[in-house]
Amino acid sequence: MFWWFWGAYLSRSTVWAVEPADAGDADELAAIHASAFARGWSIDEMDALLNDRSVVGCVLRREGSERPHGFALSRVAEDEAEVLSVAVAEARRGLGGGALLLSQHLGRLSNRGVRRVVLEVDEDNAPALALYGRFGFTQVGRRPAYYAKADGTRAAAHVLALELP
Repeated sequence: MFWWFWGAYLSRSTVWAVEPADAGDADELAAIHASAFARGWSIDEMDALLNDRSVVGCVLRREGSERPHGFALSRVAEDEAEVLSVAVAEARRGLGGGALLLSQHLGRLSNRGVRRVVLEVDEDNAPALALYGRFGFTQVGRRPAYYAKADGTRAAAHVLALELP
């Protein structure tokens, strides 16, 4: 029991770093994406996104480590960005890294002149909806049967938007 508590304490005291993503991260980011979504992106799809000049990417790492534990990718067009995906490795969820990742990612978008950010999120993804709500995202639409689920059913997506200062 003591070791479980100590391990939980140490993992919650993780110091995170958020850095720009690059194509060298494609394989690990594809694995994180596949663990978070019913239809994960392939390494080739991830590589293409990371090499797309209109895509802004951030990677979450433990400070001092090269291994990614999460990422955020957005496509920028003029002063608007669409969040393509935000994912944190399953073993690292709930440790505060996702909030830091999203905060830093939104800051990078703002620094590039983005004034409005939009995204879709599965209506059943309560943790993501709560995170986006804390940042001020509001629902502006709904897309029925948008996401394919692992069991073959489909889930609706909430379309959320945030105006950046």
